[in-house]
Amino acid sequence: VQLQASGGGLVQAGGSLRLSCAASGPSFLIKAIGWYRQAPGKLREVVAHFTSGGSTNYVDSVKGRFTISRDSKNTVSLQMNSLKPEDTAVYYCHAAGFSDDYWGQGTQVTVSS
Repeated sequence: VQLQASGGGLVQAGGSLRLSCAASGPSFLIKAIGWYRQAPGKLREVVAHFTSGGSTNYVDSVKGRFTISRDSKNTVSLQMNSLKPEDTAVYYCHAAGFSDDYWGQGTQVTVSS
């Protein structure tokens, strides 16, 4: 399974960005898919993620501002609204397999104040 993320960039506080992740390879290997992020000097954290049952989980800091969606069987997007400087990070697409984790290459999101 390979994950290709796109859509990062520079935006002013209050603005919006949309990230997309396209998965290629055997999709039956993917149980769950979503997004993590890692800010400078901080641990990688889950931002928004589909569970294996299809429900969604969000970190508290993005609830009401970010929305994860499954655009197709192999594509997941993250709509980010009302962005804040503290959302600045490298965002990673992640897929959980039955015995492996898969990661995209990361896309930089920078929010200026």
